[in-house]
Amino acid sequence: MGYGPNLTDLFRQAANYVARILKGARPVDLPIQRPAVFRLVVNLKTAKTLGLTIPPSLLLRADQVIE
Repeated sequence: MGYGPNLTDLFRQAANYVARILKGARPVDLPIQRPAVFRLVVNLKTAKTLGLTIPPSLLLRADQVIE
């Protein structure tokens, strides 16, 4: 399993920072932003190999299930 920020969203935030700096904003004046979107990915093949059982309720909440 993996739970972490959505990388696509992080790249968009970085591009927004670059655009604001290129338009003349000072980097010191830009706010610090934290990731707002997180993803849960479950790898069932690895879980099966390790002998783990993933509850169906967790699988329903997962953004991506790798079989």
